[in-house]
Amino acid sequence: MESEKNNRIEITRDGSHTVWSARFGVSYHSVHGARTESNHVFIKHGLDYVFQQRQGPVRVFEMGFGTGFNAYLSYLHASRMQRMVSYTGIEKYPLEPTEISALNYPDADTETDRVAFRQLHDLEWNRLCLLNEWFEFRKVRSDLLELRVSGCFDLVYYDAFAPVTQPDLWACEAFEKVYELLDTGGILVTYCAQGQMKRNMAAVGFRVETLPGPPGKREMTRAHKI
Repeated sequence: MESEKNNRIEITRDGSHTVWSARFGVSYHSVHGARTESNHVFIKHGLDYVFQQRQGPVRVFEMGFGTGFNAYLSYLHASRMQRMVSYTGIEKYPLEPTEISALNYPDADTETDRVAFRQLHDLEWNRLCLLNEWFEFRKVRSDLLELRVSGCFDLVYYDAFAPVTQPDLWACEAFEKVYELLDTGGILVTYCAQGQMKRNMAAVGFRVETLPGPPGKREMTRAHKI
């Protein structure tokens, strides 16, 4: 399926969709499984890890809202665990409504969850909304380097396109911005494990940890603000 901009909806190995971006010439998710990758990187080694490390609400910042899949999986996990999550996602290039409606992410879930997925995309920019008693959400249309968001976050999902595609978002300046957004003890998780990226993270003060990656990828990265 193609949009007017020639983005394509594609099926990944685990049956979940991804979007191939005509603008960047790459897909939003791993072809080895979009749901599998997001659950491994952002939920297992990100949100669930933070749930185990601390009590109380968790403040999440997502760099690269994209298809909304990471936000949706976080909403599902927060609801299942009955833990409060306050979620902010930023996106410079939003997808078209026709592309969003074609995605199969919530197909197997309840009607309540399907409505929540649609809300993630339909909500006005910069408006804070409570999707249920465990998940509040805001999306901001902005570039990371131009972002004006106040507040400290416990967890960052860093889901920009790969360094070869968006090199500015993997440079020291970008990680300095993220470091400032994180509270002390906060963490960043990303699918990327590039050596130069990890050196850039370390240069701005992160303690960098390499973890096993999802299917099709040997490693991923978790970084701690100390």
